[in-house]
Amino acid sequence: MSSSLAPLVLKPLEGVEAAKRAAAYASVDNHVLPEHKVVGIGSGSTVPYVVERIVQQGPKVNAARWFVPTGFQSKELIVQAGLNLGDVDSFPVIDVTIDGADEVDPSLNCIKGGGACQLREKVLAEAAKTFIVVADYRKESPQLGQKWTQGVPIEVAQFAYASVMRKLEALGGKPVLRMGGGAKAGPCVTDNSGFVIDCPFPASSFSSPSDLLAKIKLMTGVVEVGLFCDVAKAAYFGNADGTITSRTAAGEVKEGISFDVQRNPVVA
Repeated sequence: MSSSLAPLVLKPLEGVEAAKRAAAYASVDNHVLPEHKVVGIGSGSTVPYVVERIVQQGPKVNAARWFVPTGFQSKELIVQAGLNLGDVDSFPVIDVTIDGADEVDPSLNCIKGGGACQLREKVLAEAAKTFIVVADYRKESPQLGQKWTQGVPIEVAQFAYASVMRKLEALGGKPVLRMGGGAKAGPCVTDNSGFVIDCPFPASSFSSPSDLLAKIKLMTGVVEVGLFCDVAKAAYFGNADGTITSRTAAGEVKEGISFDVQRNPVVA
């Protein structure tokens, strides 16, 4: 596409949804480049805008790409958008993965797994040469655990959940087995047939998220932990006033960035 094209005509959004779209569009424009042929698509309420922006880059560039989902939601987004659906078996190395987060600290450590996809999300994050987080301003936090108070999501083997919960209590946590809710009687079951434990920890435990991650991951029966440490290269937050805040792993912070969602993405 060319920047000389007429502006897009998009449905106006307000508040948080407008913020999500602006952050998602900016992340795609800055990190999903024409040379990228394998793109990881995460989950969460911001990700549909990521896919929307990728589609706007045009069928020519997207015809040569493969898109790898983290779960059912992202798979459906890829298929419904008419993009090429791939899997991590065929593409163990991904050019860029963009995903949402439940909470992000200033060092770009994240809590993820509110949607019970933390295992597949982490596989795609670590497989990516560049992992980018997109969210709205409500997910930005001075320290993990302050805004996402439900606890660290931990996927466990079904037969090991009781044992893991005792070990988490010994570590200072207050684990709760996540239930399916609504029409689902019994525990939440992941795409990998695991259970999910949500475990709040004292604030002091999050002074070093990577240490907490290591301790939990070593527990027998734990499949994956929803702490993403030292993985993200950048994060984009949509603000209530329509601007964007960006953060990089190197510590660069830009606030009050204006982004015109009606402009066409520039793809060579």
